[in-house]
Amino acid sequence: MQQTRYGLSLKWVIPSVLERGRDVQSRILDEVTKLKFNTDSIFAIRISLEEALVNAIKHGNKLDPHKEVHIEAVVNAKQIGITIEDQGPGFDRNTVPDPTAPENLEKCSGRGILLIESYMTSVDWTHNGRRLHMVKRND
Repeated sequence: MQQTRYGLSLKWVIPSVLERGRDVQSRILDEVTKLKFNTDSIFAIRISLEEALVNAIKHGNKLDPHKEVHIEAVVNAKQIGITIEDQGPGFDRNTVPDPTAPENLEKCSGRGILLIESYMTSVDWTHNGRRLHMVKRND
């Protein structure tokens, strides 16, 4: 944890274990709560962060505990920026099936990216889909 001119900077490097992702999520949510983010923003961050961490751990790194997930969050009273990067093969965002298409409506998975992109203020996928940077303003 380090204070920068942009806010509090938090960094983790974790193995691809879902429980470790939940620990990071909890720590980030503690910070936005302390900074009095509104309940809608906290909800958006919780859902988006959970989806992003599960995607990195499960889909990116295939639950391989030898592969790491790098997480950085920079938070201040106005917004939070979160970057998550896995060591997987990546993906092309444009080839991900639309979960709102009729043929996908009854599927039990495939909505994480849609949720992230719907709830966050801005979302960028880089490094062949291995790195996600998302921002949520505290509106």
